[in-house]
Formats: sequence, structure tokens, C-alpha cells
Amino acid sequence: MSLFSRQRRTNGDVQIVVFQYVAALAALWLLAGFWQLQVQSPEVYERRAERNRVKSQPLLAPRGKILDREGRILVDNRPNFKVLMSGAEARQQHLALIAEGLNIPYERLEAQLRRLRASEAPGYRAVILKENLTPGHVAFVEAHKAELQELELLRSQNRLYPMDGLASHLIGYVGEINDRELEQVEFVLAEPGAEVGKAGVERQYNSTLTGSDGSRVVVVDSRGRERGFLRSSAARPGSDVHLTIDLDLQVVGELAMQGRKGAVVALDPRNGEILALVSSPNYFPDKFVGGISLHDWRQLTGNPDKPLLNRAIQAQLAPGSVFKPVVAVAAIESGVIDTDFTVECQGGASFYGHYFRCHKRDGHGKVNLYQALVHSCDVYFYTVGNKLGIDRIAEFAERVGFGRPTGVDLPHEKEGVVPSTSWKLRHFREKWYAGETISVVIGQGALTVTPLQVAYAIGGLVSGGVWYQPRLVSTAHRKAVRDDYEPPAPRIVRLNKESIDAVVEGLWGVVNAGGTGIRARLAGYDVCGKTGTAQLVSNRPTRPTSDRDLRDNAWFVGFAPCRNPEIVVVALFEHGEHGHLAAPIVRDVLKAYFDKQQRVPGNARQAYRDAASPTDLAASRSSRESLP
Repeated sequence: MSLFSRQRRTNGDVQIVVFQYVAALAALWLLAGFWQLQVQSPEVYERRAERNRVKSQPLLAPRGKILDREGRILVDNRPNFKVLMSGAEARQQHLALIAEGLNIPYERLEAQLRRLRASEAPGYRAVILKENLTPGHVAFVEAHKAELQELELLRSQNRLYPMDGLASHLIGYVGEINDRELEQVEFVLAEPGAEVGKAGVERQYNSTLTGSDGSRVVVVDSRGRERGFLRSSAARPGSDVHLTIDLDLQVVGELAMQGRKGAVVALDPRNGEILALVSSPNYFPDKFVGGISLHDWRQLTGNPDKPLLNRAIQAQLAPGSVFKPVVAVAAIESGVIDTDFTVECQGGASFYGHYFRCHKRDGHGKVNLYQALVHSCDVYFYTVGNKLGIDRIAEFAERVGFGRPTGVDLPHEKEGVVPSTSWKLRHFREKWYAGETISVVIGQGALTVTPLQVAYAIGGLVSGGVWYQPRLVSTAHRKAVRDDYEPPAPRIVRLNKESIDAVVEGLWGVVNAGGTGIRARLAGYDVCGKTGTAQLVSNRPTRPTSDRDLRDNAWFVGFAPCRNPEIVVVALFEHGEHGHLAAPIVRDVLKAYFDKQQRVPGNARQAYRDAASPTDLAASRSSRESLP
């Protein structure tokens, strides 16, 4: 064999060997891929294959309605369009076009896609990208249907809220769930992009209002066109929530507070049902539907009047003289005074080296408990409070419901402050000075309450020491949703009937015998009440009263009938200056309540007819007019 022939053979052998090695490596690579595909992680590739042929079309469940106690609709739904995005089909290069066409910030869109891909949901699942689509948005999706196969139009229902923000703080609003909420227990079943309650009843009863979405799973081709049907599950609508709110009383309260800052609360002390809950200024929940704009959000959060603050349960303010009935009962129950105890009011009195003025500069003269309540004599209560001491005042204030949440079925209720020696030591590491008690006893100083707490405390006190937890959904309707629901038992404090009667007589005189609350008087009805003026700055003549935000807060609490009350109404008029200016607000709500009672036969008005008449109370009052 020639040298040339041997060279050719050697080269051929090398090529064969190289080929064999390449073939062996290729076989090993294919085997490794096969092992990974079939043994190591088959579910990953099954999902990838499924994305190419299976598509889930969500069937959105309508959210439950919110109704008042008579079944009138407060919050409804309206048909609309939403656009969904499929994580399996989404393309990074399409995000800029989608962001521009649907007017969505690019960063938000990118973050939403990232969350969707990071979730463990099947690849064919989609999330809501935008709600409340305009005709232009719908046209954009339709025009780019072939190009943007990750988008899908879906007919849905959006929240329809009352006009002008009626009952906005009570109802709340809905919005897209955020990352922080996804980690909370109450939203454990929610998925990214879901619509959940953010405030008010919408949040408190979110699980009740939220239904279960259904789905329709179909087979599609590479262009996303439907080729076959696999399965479907029907959507389950959310349950309606029936509130204890009376829409008529709510509207009256809202109208009375127009142009004012403050709150109105109407409560039935016989069962704790809230009949009206107003906070002013309000806001428009419909701005949150489909996502609130950055401009609107900044306007709300930057508004110095704080329209998002639910003043009925979150405004923690000094109550002023509406606290005096609590002090009066505490003093009698403690044996510090009796109903005939008198004080000489000369326009002020000195305690612990400081002179405390009465609101009436020339004094009230000699007054007993009845007269002190009717004319809201500060000197009388300075003296009584000094005898009681701060710890006994605090103990009784907490017994009637101050200094703790009432437990109302609304989120983020505030508890207020009831000061005491231990409270000051715990929070300020300082001792309590006896002179500080003088301010607290007339509802000033460190004492703060919410309007709902005032309605709850006074309502239970004048009802004989029985406090029902305030609620917005009745026991009957809660049981309709949850069979095992058991309402909390009322809180009962044993009080002497004589001490309560003595205070109620004084509160009757406040309205009906020339007292500070005469503007709450209602012809033909037995109304009792108490005014309160809570100072924000010193009452010295140099006080800058021209500054509206430094004017005193005005309070009024009224209830009727005076015996066995059916309704308690509290009005807080921030910077209203004088308590008697809040009295007409309460009167208007009470009038609306009793006007309705007269139009409905066979109702609770019988309880009123059986109660003591105004002449009975007048006779009782006259027996206490003469001083010993």
C-alpha cells in the first residue's frame, strides 16, 4: 500500500472516530433532556405545552349589593368592560404598546407581569389589567387583537356608588389588592389583581360581598382562536349586605353637615343598631373604581380637611360638657354627692392655686345637680370632680365605654383616651397633679372620645346601664350569612335608678326648661340632651377667634323618649364655637325618625306612649327647683 493510500485511510479513521464521539455526545444530550422532561420536572413542561393549547376565560362573579334596613339599594353594580392579560402569552416587547394604548404606567404594568409569572397559578390564568374601560380603550384592544394575543376583553360589573359621596365613610370603596394586603389573613383567598374592599363596609364584609369567579376553559390554536371546549364552572355572586342604616336619617344627617366638618351618629340603644353614621367632609368612592388617578389621590390625601378620615369613629377630640352626665352619675354612685348637693357659682373658683372660670362670667348663683346640668355650670362640676378624683372618674368613664373601641363592625376604629394616674405614669413617666382633674371633669384636658363612643356611652347610661355593641348589620342578617353567628351579650353595669333618673331630669331641662339645648326641642316629643363646647385654645380675650381652625368644637347629644329611649343622636360640629349650634342637627335627625314612626302603624311608638310624659318630668323637675 502506498504512503498516499495509508494517509487517506488514517484520515478516514479519524473522521469516523470524531463522528462517533459527536454522535455519542448528542445521544447523551438527548438522553439528559429526556430525563429532565420525563422524570426530573415533567410538570414544568406539561404547563408549557398546555399554554400552547389551553386558555381559561374567566367568568367574573358580581359583587354583592349593599342595602339599608328597608332594602333600599345603597351600592349596586353596573355593566362595564375589563381587559385581562395572560401571563403565558405576555411578551415583554408588547408592554410599551399596551401601556400607551390603555394609559397604564409602564412600571406598574411590568410589575404586574412580574408578579403573575412569579405566582404558582397555571400558565393559562389571566389577571385583570384595567377596569372601567373607555370606548377608546375597547377600540384599542379590538384593533390589536391579532398582535396582542395576551389581552382579552371581558364584560364585567363595576361598583355603582351613591351620588355626591353619600355615606362614603360608612360604605367605603373597592380597589385592586396590593402586595401588603396579599399577605394579610383576611385576603388569603384573593389573587393578584383581584378587586377587594379597601375601607368601610366594603372592607369589613369583603368576604361576604365577594363571590367566587367561574371559568370557561377552551382549546385554542397558535393564533389564540377557539378550537374546542374543555370545561366550565359557573360564577357564584357575592351575598348582599343589609345594613341597619336608615337611608332617610342618613340623608338628613348628611344635609345637616353640608359645608361643615364633623360627624353625626344615630344609634338605637335597645339593640346597638346604628341608624345613621355621617362624617363630613366626605369623598366620592366612584373615583376609586377602576383605580384612582394620582392627581385625585394627592388631592384627597393633601386636603387639610382630611376627607378620608371617618370622624364618626376616628376623630378623637375632647367632648366638653357632654361628659358631665357621666361625672354626675359617677359622683352619685360613689356616694360623693347626692342629688341635693349644691354649690355657689360666682363665675369661677380656685383650685390648687389656679382660678378656673365658668362659661358664665357673672356666675349661676346657688345651683344643685338639676340646675347645674340644665345651665351647664362648670363650677359645680369642678367641685364634684375635685371630690371624686381622677381615678374614680376614669374608672366610671371606662365602665360606660370611653377609652376603648366600641367594637363596631367597621375597620380602624379609634379608642380615645381616658386619663388617670396610671395612664400618665405609663405614657409620660410623670405623676398626676390634682389640678389636672379640674379640666378633665368638664370634658377637657387629656380626655378624648369619638362621636360613636358618646352615642354608645350616653345611650347605655340613660337606658339603665345596659350597653349593646354598636353594629351596622343586624343579628338576623348576620345569621343568614353564617348560621353559627352569635351576637355578643350586652354589657351590664348595676346602677341605681335614682341616680339615672336625676341625671335624665336634668337633661330634660337642658332642652325643655330654658337650658343650653333649647334648639333641640321638638314639639310633641320628649327630647333630652346635653350641649358641649370643647376649647381648642385658651378662652382668654386675646384668643385669635378669627382663625376658624382655633374655634371651639361644638357637641350635642340628644335622645328620645327620655324614658326608655329608642334613639340617641350625637352631633360633632368642628369649630362650631358653641354647643347649642350643634343641637339643631340632632333635632332634625330626631324629627326624621319620629316622622317615619308616625307613618308606620304598629311600631315601636307604643314604647314612647307608655313612657313618662313631658308634664310628668316637669312635675318631677319642679320638686327639685327649690333649694334646701
